[in-house]
Amino acid sequence: MSASQGEADLSEDERAGLELVRETGGIHQSDFWKELGVSSRKGSRLVEGLESAELIQREETVYEGQRTYYLEPTASDRDFSLLMAGDMLSPFIGEEEVDPQADAFSQWLMNLTYEEE
Repeated sequence: MSASQGEADLSEDERAGLELVRETGGIHQSDFWKELGVSSRKGSRLVEGLESAELIQREETVYEGQRTYYLEPTASDRDFSLLMAGDMLSPFIGEEEVDPQADAFSQWLMNLTYEEE
């Protein structure tokens, strides 16, 4: 199921939950239901629905001394297009320090410029 297909079937509460996860880039489940103003039980059900629709992923963690889950948008939900120039990923990704005079940076900028035309 694609993300857009999964989103079409969401309830209003699930849409609000998905938007919260997207806006924050990631949130602990214990904060998720509090932010939405729902019970922990309902929050857990919302998370299960979003996870089964493959719109979010959750990972078990400890937060403020309690076991909980960390909720993040799925990788397919993230937009990496601003990092791309043609088929080249920005040279600033993964490097500690990039020399603006480097060939990789110049090539990336040239690809970005040609893409605009």
